[in-house]
Amino acid sequence: MADWIIVVDDDITNLKMAGHILSKANMRVTALKSGQALLDYVAENGTPDLILLDIMMPEMDGFQTLESLRKWERSAGRDYETPVIYLTADESEETETKGLSLGAMDFIKKPFVPDVLKLRVRHTTELIRLQRGLGDEVKIKTEENKKLFIHVVQSLADAIDAKDTYTNGHSARVAKYATEIAKRFGYSPEQQERIYMMGLLHDVGKIGVPDAVINKPAKLNNDEYEMIKNHPVMGARILKSISEMPALANGARWHHERYAGGGYPDGLIGTDIPEEARIIAVADAYDAMSSRRSYRSILPQAKIREEIEKGRGEQFDPAFADIMLAMIDEDKEYKMREE
Repeated sequence: MADWIIVVDDDITNLKMAGHILSKANMRVTALKSGQALLDYVAENGTPDLILLDIMMPEMDGFQTLESLRKWERSAGRDYETPVIYLTADESEETETKGLSLGAMDFIKKPFVPDVLKLRVRHTTELIRLQRGLGDEVKIKTEENKKLFIHVVQSLADAIDAKDTYTNGHSARVAKYATEIAKRFGYSPEQQERIYMMGLLHDVGKIGVPDAVINKPAKLNNDEYEMIKNHPVMGARILKSISEMPALANGARWHHERYAGGGYPDGLIGTDIPEEARIIAVADAYDAMSSRRSYRSILPQAKIREEIEKGRGEQFDPAFADIMLAMIDEDKEYKMREE
């Protein structure tokens, strides 16, 4: 497919000359006479492979045009910035510095030398194509690695939950509820993905707790309770080794801290507790109450709401408790629970 080049210049002669040179080189050329015409055109038709943009134009010069183009690209969620080469007779250092700082790739001196124009454009489009190809390949590999990582994490979470005879899918539900709280609080998709991972792995430290202690139907003695209380420290120690996502350890270590103090393992208070851990704490407590345990059945929804309300500002961050309460109120059929 032929490269698509937009040439923007208020001088008709320059437009015709550039169009003639590039068309002979088998490129598709669109000629526009102003910066505003360019902005209107790309909003309607999309962006080309390359823009040749004159600097000295009335009403909106090339610098203002490029600034407006970049703003539009960001608002439109474009994956790539459109490459721009400035056309200019001004060879001053100030012009070059300003153009490069705005993201221009190169400058072509006017009046055009046909071979120089053709070669600069050809080399630039080939370079951009190569860069995007490499970028896409890296993105594909990154997504593949991410999917593999998520699969491993989910398998590990399933293994953790399998230690407890009385819970089924606890880690996955905590991850789901925590992600929804984070979403409603305004987390970006990337941040939501991170807290989902934290939720899946918040109990990873239970790997080091004997099954007999985890599944004991009777009240735990002091030594057994201390084993349970140590699982956040053990979990954080395990997750700190994952250098690609060091924040994973936050959810594991501090999801049993209490907003007003008195939690474990470090007795943190309020905003000293990492935000993700405060979110997971609410999700974890909710799922504990809406799941079966060795000593009781699933609690009624009204009772759970009462407990979350009671813990607001004491056990839970009020902001996240309020979001959880809203989720409960919306769940008219009580579907947020262990099946």
